[in-house]
Amino acid sequence: MSYVQPAFDGTEIAAPAPAKSRHRMDDYEAWVDEVWPAFVAAADTRQPFTIDEIARTKNLPDPPHPKSQWGSLPARLQNEGIIRHHGAGTSTRAGHSMVHVWIGIPAHRREDVARRRREDRAARREARQQERQAA
Repeated sequence: MSYVQPAFDGTEIAAPAPAKSRHRMDDYEAWVDEVWPAFVAAADTRQPFTIDEIARTKNLPDPPHPKSQWGSLPARLQNEGIIRHHGAGTSTRAGHSMVHVWIGIPAHRREDVARRRREDRAARREARQQERQAA
């Protein structure tokens, strides 16, 4: 399909149609449910990836507030033991700024990793609470 732009001299210039922009979902939890399988599949490949790379290749929808809510998805994936930090890279969406590169955790280790992350968060929470009580 092409997009035809008429010129002032009566000729027509044919160009590729504008890219379809990703739609934005209204409900955050519904958005997570929709995009989650794409990131689990990316993790299962055991190849490094960025969140932006998967979102663009799979043409995933945006969350209700894209500037702030794309960043919470990797934290959820980490907490479930699906991905871990692998390095740093650049993102087209973020203006070629530095972003995290992720890699999948093998499926048979995911529950162990998730349990350890829950225990670590609980220990940090307990330590903060004790510090507050001591002050």
